[in-house]
Amino acid sequence: MGDQVGYLPEMWHDFAVTVAGLAGALTGLLFVAVSIKSEVLARSRSLASRAAQTLTLFMISALAAIVLVAPQPKAALGAELLVVAGVCGAVLFFLDQRAGHDREGVARYIEVASPNLITAVLVAVAGVTFLVKVGGGLYWMIPAVLASLVGGVINAWLFLVKVPADPAAAAGAGAQSAADPEPTAGDRGSG
Repeated sequence: MGDQVGYLPEMWHDFAVTVAGLAGALTGLLFVAVSIKSEVLARSRSLASRAAQTLTLFMISALAAIVLVAPQPKAALGAELLVVAGVCGAVLFFLDQRAGHDREGVARYIEVASPNLITAVLVAVAGVTFLVKVGGGLYWMIPAVLASLVGGVINAWLFLVKVPADPAAAAGAGAQSAADPEPTAGDRGSG
């Protein structure tokens, strides 16, 4: 029976429920990160596109989990996984093209760290191998989900940590500190 588990969707119910909960919670946290940095993201097409890619990564896991728990014929599950992979892969590709390719900055870190293509490919492999009953089937969902959730968490963390709250203020503070150096101990006492 162990070699057949990848082709028995009912055995993956708890996995799908867990993934749906994780993806939902992480999507909520992404919205918090995006709302904290909303002014910066609104001014940057690249960062806004990378944020949308992160949301899409979380949605791949959420959508795959939904189709895994839905009571349906097995052929429908395989086809739905292929649709999720195709649509999400196309969205990720479009957003990647829209974002452009930055040579530096946080968008470059996200571009390098994000498992966009690999996640969609792994979901597609799960769908195909599930349909043909050879090659692992739903076992491919484990690395697909790990790639999407870990990649999405890294992206969200980069938004929180690396994107300045207000680039104008950060630039102004840097210019001010260069023009007006921090007072020394002797300067403080002579005033």
